[in-house]
Amino acid sequence: QVQLVESGGGLVQTGGSLRLSCAPSRNIFTFSAMGWYRQAPGKERELVARFTRDGSTEYADSVKGRFAMSTDNPKKTMYLQMNSLKPEDTAVYYCNAGVRVYSYNSQRDYWGQGTQVTVSS
Repeated sequence: QVQLVESGGGLVQTGGSLRLSCAPSRNIFTFSAMGWYRQAPGKERELVARFTRDGSTEYADSVKGRFAMSTDNPKKTMYLQMNSLKPEDTAVYYCNAGVRVYSYNSQRDYWGQGTQVTVSS
């Protein structure tokens, strides 16, 4: 069984920074179609950032210029660098990826367990 394991959340003051990480819990064959989402209390889950098929990165308007998504392909790890954090960024952040566990598997969609990010004013 494969899980996406997230880390890096926490409590930070307005203007601070955090870096979230997401990696599979065991060796896998491929890791693609990656993205970060968040869900604030009482709100629906929303896209924060994702890699698009043309190789670019799509960001929510609310985080453009402040957040940056990246990957370490050999480590099959994805990151979300969050700078200039605001109280409205407070949410549970989830990573999402398409995973092929073995070369003969089809790709399946996996979600991380979520990590809490709280930005105090």
